Amino acid sequence: MLYVHAPGGAGKTALLRVLADDARAAGRFVVEVDLHITSATPLAFEAACADALTTAGAVLVIDTFEQSQALENWLRTRFLPRLPIDALVVIAGRLPPDPIWRTDPDWNDALRTITLPDLNTEEARALLLARGVPEERHAALLAFAGGQPLALTLAADLATDCAFEPEDWRPDQDVVKTLLHRLVGHIPTSAHRQALEVCAHVEVTTEELLRSALGDGAADLFEWLRGLPFIESGRYGVYPHDVVRDLLSQDLRWRDPEGSGSLHRMVHGHVLNRVRAASGPEVIEAARSWLFLYRHTSSLAGYLTWAGRGEVYETPYLPEDRAAVLRLTAECEDAESVRIAEFWLDRQPDAFHLQRKAETGEIVAFSAWLRLHHPEPDEIAADPVIAAAWRHCDTDGPTRPGEYIAVSRFTVDAEAYAKTSPAIDLMVTRIVAEWLRAHRLAWSFLVLLNIEPWVTQAKAIEHQPINERVTVGDRELLLYSHDWRTMPLESWLRRQETEVLSGHQPVVAAQPAGHSLPRPAFDAAVRAALRNVGDDVALGANPLCGTDLADTGRELRGLLNQAVQVLADDARAVKQYRAVHTTFFCPVPTQEAAAEQLNLPFSTYRRHLASGTKRICESLWNWELNRAKP
Repeated sequence: MLYVHAPGGAGKTALLRVLADDARAAGRFVVEVDLHITSATPLAFEAACADALTTAGAVLVIDTFEQSQALENWLRTRFLPRLPIDALVVIAGRLPPDPIWRTDPDWNDALRTITLPDLNTEEARALLLARGVPEERHAALLAFAGGQPLALTLAADLATDCAFEPEDWRPDQDVVKTLLHRLVGHIPTSAHRQALEVCAHVEVTTEELLRSALGDGAADLFEWLRGLPFIESGRYGVYPHDVVRDLLSQDLRWRDPEGSGSLHRMVHGHVLNRVRAASGPEVIEAARSWLFLYRHTSSLAGYLTWAGRGEVYETPYLPEDRAAVLRLTAECEDAESVRIAEFWLDRQPDAFHLQRKAETGEIVAFSAWLRLHHPEPDEIAADPVIAAAWRHCDTDGPTRPGEYIAVSRFTVDAEAYAKTSPAIDLMVTRIVAEWLRAHRLAWSFLVLLNIEPWVTQAKAIEHQPINERVTVGDRELLLYSHDWRTMPLESWLRRQETEVLSGHQPVVAAQPAGHSLPRPAFDAAVRAALRNVGDDVALGANPLCGTDLADTGRELRGLLNQAVQVLADDARAVKQYRAVHTTFFCPVPTQEAAAEQLNLPFSTYRRHLASGTKRICESLWNWELNRAKP
């Protein structure tokens, strides 16, 4: 077996095509499998390679193996030993083989590994000569492309007939444009150009996406894309080579910044709608497509490896998975965390999602996204993290009726705990999907250890540390929170969009949606406002100013008048109205004087005043919660 590995664009696919052609020329039966197309499961792989199992002397050629690296152990131990004894196997991928191949006595002598490097200067010059590039232009092209075969090939196609001075040549935007022109050739219509630009912007392009972006003719445009030499077909659609993708995107941003922005917003809208409409496993795939649009932003780039797609997959939690989840918790955390995990498995089993190895189905990681509508005493007693989250809400912005908070309570990966990994990629994708799909989410909380890159990344995605640190067992945990009412999702999305389109991280202030007060502080502020209803300075400094209730003292006074009028209009509340109005709006020196003016015993007056003040507090609190004037 020959195993070839190298970065993208190094010529692996071209090498495999040559080897396959040579094998056919020698009379061998060749089976070619591209794992961009074949699903990363043993069943699908075996179906694609079935003829190699039954044909003597077969040559099995496997390309893009990094897409299904999780099959490596199964391939080594179960599939390859079933091939005919005289079969030959060639594998190409971006990642090197697992070291276990070398320690396995059955494979130590049968495996040859080659790292395909960039071309050296002599080889690069030979490539340029073979492409018809005059020698006097070699130095300039080598300075541009180095020994990267794909970049050299693209540059060589340009240099054979493009007049330019080789001295100090650098690929400016005109050169990028020319390279793209040489690569793509004639573009039949503006619709074809737009289809190409869409393809460069998204991870994979489907006919559905083209139909959404361009309307009629999507089927023909999709077929045209599939026929282009630099476009590959994968499991989920078509996509350009990475180098070509970057060139296309760079050219559009330079040539038509406004058009680039319009394209991004259109694609973003389509993908966001997919995320919100998806169900089951489609949610993760749609959210990954959304994340791809923002893969270079400072707020999201550090969270994801973008490696190992197909290595792990997500499934919902089922009762039979309980033992595995608790075992992972015990291995990675401690007994206290196991107890808390047991509590939440009983209380919110649907909050748990499992990450499984594609090769074996084994559970290797899990996460939990808890949704909490009310601070339940037993939940607060069971989990100090949840207790801290609710305390933060009470002091910094209580939830309103119908709202909820969400806590990323567990992110447990046995193989890469607290590090980036393919399993963590899925967990992050799940969290982002929850944000994008949420309805009336008030707060989200991330629960982290005090380590990088997570602390920095949490702040980059607008989650700020709460004042309280939480100890669970012997582990200190940090909670990072985001109030989606002060910076709503739309504002958060605009931040990501601005960075994508400008290349710079924007400074975005929280939206003036207003802070919230805990109910005791709210009622105290209402009573203070009533006592100072005629004092503009005191009203302007009242804590209620700057909430959703009012921005200024004048506005607050008007709302107090409206709330008092509610009492006046209620025939059952006439006594309460008279006590409130006389005390605060027709000021008398003392409450005793107010009672005397109303001809009431002082105790009766105090009872009516307290009841009326409570009614005003209720009216204003309901407006604050429901955003509807009393």
